[in-house]
Amino acid sequence: MAKEKPSIPKGTRDFGPQEVAKRKYILNTIEKVFIKYGFMPIETPSMENLSTLTGKYGDEGDKLLFKVLNSGDYLKEITPEILTASNQQLTTKLISEKGLRYDLTVPFARYVVMNRNEIAFPFKRYQMQPVWRADRPQKGRYREFWQCDADVVGSDSLLNELDLIQIYAEVFKGLGVQVEIKINNRKILAGIAEVVKGAEHLQTIAVAIDKLDKIGEEGVSKELSALDFSDIEISSLFEIITTKGEDKEMLQSLKSKLQSSTEGLKGIEELEFVLNSLQQINKSVSLKIDFSLARGLSYYTGCIFEVAALEGTLKSSIGGGGRYDNLTGIFGLDGVSGVGISFGLDRIYDVLEELKLFPDDTQGSHTKVLFCYFDEASQAYALQGVTALRNVGIASQIYPDVVKKIGKQLDFANKLNIPFAAVAGTDEIAQQKFMLKDLNESKQELLSIEEMIERLKN
Repeated sequence: MAKEKPSIPKGTRDFGPQEVAKRKYILNTIEKVFIKYGFMPIETPSMENLSTLTGKYGDEGDKLLFKVLNSGDYLKEITPEILTASNQQLTTKLISEKGLRYDLTVPFARYVVMNRNEIAFPFKRYQMQPVWRADRPQKGRYREFWQCDADVVGSDSLLNELDLIQIYAEVFKGLGVQVEIKINNRKILAGIAEVVKGAEHLQTIAVAIDKLDKIGEEGVSKELSALDFSDIEISSLFEIITTKGEDKEMLQSLKSKLQSSTEGLKGIEELEFVLNSLQQINKSVSLKIDFSLARGLSYYTGCIFEVAALEGTLKSSIGGGGRYDNLTGIFGLDGVSGVGISFGLDRIYDVLEELKLFPDDTQGSHTKVLFCYFDEASQAYALQGVTALRNVGIASQIYPDVVKKIGKQLDFANKLNIPFAAVAGTDEIAQQKFMLKDLNESKQELLSIEEMIERLKN
C-alpha cells in the first residue's frame, strides 16, 4: 500500500522557529501598545455556535464561514426527502451546529453579553488569536490567519476613535512600516445611499464599493447595474466617492451634496471632530479621508478605518476596523456602543519580510551561547558552564553528542545564528576557564565562568 504524501490544507501554513520568532516580535510590539493605552486581554474559543456567527457579516461573509460537522452520526436526521429538496440551509442546520470563528469582533460581542455582570464599562479589551475564512487563497490572503484586535464597548465617545488611530500609528512606527490610515464614516455612506438611490440600499452599495480595489470602477459599475442601479445613479455615486482635495474642501463639498440627509451630515460632523481633535493632540499622525472606504461588514455604523502599507508589493489592507453600535443588541444587550480595530498579523509579517524590517534577534535561535567539548570529561565540565549561564538568565545550550571534531559543533551554531561558542578542552579545564568564541567577529578570549557572564551581559 502506497504511503500518502503528507500535506496541509490550502490557505494554511506551518511556521518554523525563525518564523515564529518573527511573528512573536510583531505580536509583542502590538501588545505593548495595546497595554499602554489601557486595554486588557481576553481569549475566546476557536469554535462558536453557528447561530452566533451567521447573519453578522452579510451574505458575502456567511458564505465564507467554515462549518464544523456535528459529532457522531451527523447524517442521522437527513432523510431522502431533505436530500431531494436540495435545501442547503436546512441540510447545513441539521448536520452542523458550530463553526470556526470568522473574526474576533462577533465573539467579543457575544462574550460581553454573557459576562456583562462581571465587566466594568467602558470595557477595553485586546485579543490576539487565529480566525478562519473559506476564501480563495492567494498572496497575502490565507484561510487561517491571525487577527490582533483592540475594542472599547460601553462608550459613545469619539475619544476612543482617537486612541485607536494613535495605536495604529504607534504600532506601525515601532515596526518601521510606512502606512496610510484611511478614514470614513458609515453614516456618510448611508447619506450617500440616501441621495443616490435610497437609504435601504446602503449595504448593497457598501459591499459593491468595498471591492473597488479588486475589480475597479468598471467592475463595481457592472455589479451595481446588475442590481438595477441606473447609469445616472452609478455616475452620481462615483462623483461623490471619488472626491479629491484638502480635507476641509472635501467635507464642505460633501455637505452640499448630502444636505438633505440628516444621517450623512451627522457622519460628517463625527469625521470633523476626529480630524480636528487629532490635529490638536498629535500632529504627527496623518489621516486620509476616503469616501469610497466602505468596510463591507454589515455591523459598522460610524467611523471606519483601513490601513495599507505604502512600501512593497503587498498594497492590500493590513488593518481595519470601525464603530458598531448595534452588535451586542443582536445577542440581547441593547444600547451598548462599541468601536474597534484589527491588525492583520500575517499580512504585516509578509510586509516586514519583503522590506527586510525584522531585527537581527529574530533571525535565528534565541540561544546566545553554545557550549562545545571534545570528550566525556569536557562534556561534564561544559554542563557546569551551561547551568551557570542559565541560572543568571543567559539563554544557552550544550551540544548533546560527544563529537571530537569541534568544527561540526561550530557549524551547528552558525546554522542557528548562535553568536557565541564556549569551548571546553583539556587546557580550559586545567585553568577552570572556557574559550569564548565570537562567531560573528571571529574573535576569541579565554575567560572564567564569572568573566564570561560579565562579558555576555555587556
